[in-house]
Amino acid sequence: MKKIFISSDHAGYNLKEQIKKKFLKRYNFHDLGTDNSKISVNYPDYAHKLCKRVSVNSKNMGILVCGSGMGMSMAANKHKKIRAAMCYSIKNTKLSRLHNNANIITLGSRLTKKNTAFKCIEVFINTKFEGGRHKKRVKKI
Repeated sequence: MKKIFISSDHAGYNLKEQIKKKFLKRYNFHDLGTDNSKISVNYPDYAHKLCKRVSVNSKNMGILVCGSGMGMSMAANKHKKIRAAMCYSIKNTKLSRLHNNANIITLGSRLTKKNTAFKCIEVFINTKFEGGRHKKRVKKI
């Protein structure tokens, strides 16, 4: 069964909470992030915690939110079995799933509008990996 984990640092806290509220009735997010936006935390700690949970099952997915999305993406991609994609549009989100079989979406709370983030998450969760010629490429990652 697919589990969706979500986490953020202090900069991404508000967007993370808005995501949880928006999708409350459709998805059961397992929140592994910080619990406030006031105290500065180290984003790699939260990325690593989420990646450990996502990598346990190939059906698991993750959502990481920080100020730019880049720091979480860099930290997440250090893990085996993780393919984190920094997403900022519906098109690049869809391609991250179709061609790269990304299992974690990273979002920048300072760079991505709330409604764009919502659309990206919906696309990310509901787009399936195409496989085919992309499968051998993903295996090389």
